[in-house]
Amino acid sequence: MKVTLLIPTLNEIGGMRAIMPLIKKEWYDQLLIVDGGSTDGTVEYCKEQGLPFYIQKKKGMRYAYAEVWPMITGDVVVTFSPDGNSIPELIPECIKKMKESYDMVIVSRYKDGAKSQDDDTITGFGNWVFTTMISLCHGFHYTDAMVIYRAYKTKLAYDLNLNDERAYAVPEKLFNTRVSWEPLLSIRAARKRLKIAEIPGDEPPRIAGKRKLQVLPWGAVFLYQMIREMFIRNY
Repeated sequence: MKVTLLIPTLNEIGGMRAIMPLIKKEWYDQLLIVDGGSTDGTVEYCKEQGLPFYIQKKKGMRYAYAEVWPMITGDVVVTFSPDGNSIPELIPECIKKMKESYDMVIVSRYKDGAKSQDDDTITGFGNWVFTTMISLCHGFHYTDAMVIYRAYKTKLAYDLNLNDERAYAVPEKLFNTRVSWEPLLSIRAARKRLKIAEIPGDEPPRIAGKRKLQVLPWGAVFLYQMIREMFIRNY
């Protein structure tokens, strides 16, 4: 099983300097950094360290994924945040679990005593609400359906049609935002009754840089997606 470690960045120079030295080469077969247009030296750091990177052409996490997906050579992708929120040492455990024939393994911030130190009251409540709604409406009991830190089979992006604009266009236009595909991935993986597992993993506080989270616009888009997915048969 070949593994691609996919790291999205946008002005994460502080986190990159602290986190990247902790990631061991034996944990992956391919490393790929996709940058959203950093201006703080993130790209220059990648060049200095000889880290492979791609600068996306269209803004937004989903477009970063869509543009870089054809470059992925791994059977499994691990999506990892370099801002300090994702603990590097959990990468091997995540991959080990994938080798038990799972389609997706989520590093849950709320399972078995794991905690998020990056949550505030609003984001913690929002994560709980959306995770609960997805679990109730779509058939798999998640403890964390929203997090970026997860491993899944590369082909799921195509099998679950995650880049289908119909799932995003209307709410993104209404709320003037762009979202990532992790919640939709959780929804459609549950709908398709894929083999899903979660492992506990704390979320440490961000090391540096600014949070990209848009609480209300993203929440509105995710709510739209959850309701829409209840009424469509095919995607």
